[in-house]
Amino acid sequence: MQFSKITIETIHQLKTIVKPQNVFTDEETLKRYSHDETEDLSFLPEVVVKPETTEEVSALLKFCYDNTIAVTPRGAGTGLSGGALPVFGGISLSMEKMNKIIEIDARNLQAHVEAGVITEVLIDEVAKRNLLYPVDPSSKGSCFIGGNIAHGSGGPRVVKYGTLRDYILNLEVVLPNGEVIWTGANTLKYASGYNLTQLMIGSEGTLGVITKAVLKLVPKPSHNLVMLASFPSADSACEAVSAVFRAGMTPSALEFMERTGMEWVLKYEEIKFELKDNVEAYLLVEVDGNNLETLRADCEKIGEVLYKHGCSDILLGESASEKEELWKIRRKMPLSVKANSVYKEEDTVVPRAELPKLLKGIKEIGNKYGFKSVCYGHAGDGNLHVNIIKESMTEEAWENQLPLGIKEIMQLTVKLGGTLSGEHGIGLIQKPYMSIKFSEVHLQLMRSIKQVFDPKGILNPGKIFN
Repeated sequence: MQFSKITIETIHQLKTIVKPQNVFTDEETLKRYSHDETEDLSFLPEVVVKPETTEEVSALLKFCYDNTIAVTPRGAGTGLSGGALPVFGGISLSMEKMNKIIEIDARNLQAHVEAGVITEVLIDEVAKRNLLYPVDPSSKGSCFIGGNIAHGSGGPRVVKYGTLRDYILNLEVVLPNGEVIWTGANTLKYASGYNLTQLMIGSEGTLGVITKAVLKLVPKPSHNLVMLASFPSADSACEAVSAVFRAGMTPSALEFMERTGMEWVLKYEEIKFELKDNVEAYLLVEVDGNNLETLRADCEKIGEVLYKHGCSDILLGESASEKEELWKIRRKMPLSVKANSVYKEEDTVVPRAELPKLLKGIKEIGNKYGFKSVCYGHAGDGNLHVNIIKESMTEEAWENQLPLGIKEIMQLTVKLGGTLSGEHGIGLIQKPYMSIKFSEVHLQLMRSIKQVFDPKGILNPGKIFN
């Protein structure tokens, strides 16, 4: 792709579109915006721009479209697929200053927000009104709503409440040529032509820049209970997952964690928990609702299922501090893995009953190619995060052999009825594997959609497909 380089004149023009203090060319800022949380990859933008209004985003994109300047939209930079990496330089378009909660409409159970609102800030704000926004990725304390939408982010409570797609009613989007549209309507039903709202979700900033969103809320449950179940093998823990649902139970969260991940968390964070011998995997199970006695009965029934599948012990968290301590183990696992070793993370997802086959296959592939993996994830919806650890692998094996192993993991995932990513997106990292899941006809349809929205290819170039 051929894009125009940023010149002194370009910088001058940008400072007439947004406030001059919101245009950055200093080395420190460029470095900070050259990476997200994807491994150790770094691509320097030529300039960082932080608009404050939709009108500024519109004018900025029109200018870039007219002058064929590459623009990489950026949320909080917490992504794990390289979606915010400015691989062609150009402008890193940060949405961090568009961070207002415009309205919480309790009558209609809706929230109107700007794209730069931090997810946990919204969750806490609606909770004050006894409402729940259940989309809570592990990075909820820093990630933005707009980034979540652009990548189709999930989190542990998808299993009961549904995916992010179920909570996005309407989006304000700035198209690459600067035009502004609302994609849908602030209604629960929508049968009025093509659903552009759903198209924008997971489009990773390649079709337009999301500036505002109307989100669906639900009443907040009064109570929850948390259980941590120990298993002598990872296989038995995975087998227990689908059994819980077949028994008629729907937890609000059901998370899987391997022992190694638990060990690393306890080294990384001060948590009161004792790892017992002969335990290789754990399931973190949460139930929520408005009747505490019903929840206790649910826990007993779930416990019976877990014990039938080899569970050796169940720790119940009832007080707020106990529940927080158990959840902290799971929330801190990604950070502890990153702190422990150089790694690559794959975001596999299969029908939940296929989890045992997926996990077994991942370990066999690791043995074949000489790498170890630490697995954890949202087992309740079949979403397993595979953290491949470098440890003693040579640079040659890491660079040349590992991609072959990852390709086999993707092939296995698809063979089991799954797909390449459950919530992290394709971005730059998963792009080489798209043909494993999608036919050329499918890929061409995607390219054609991109061409309609962005004929000059200026928005987040190099992502999802070439």
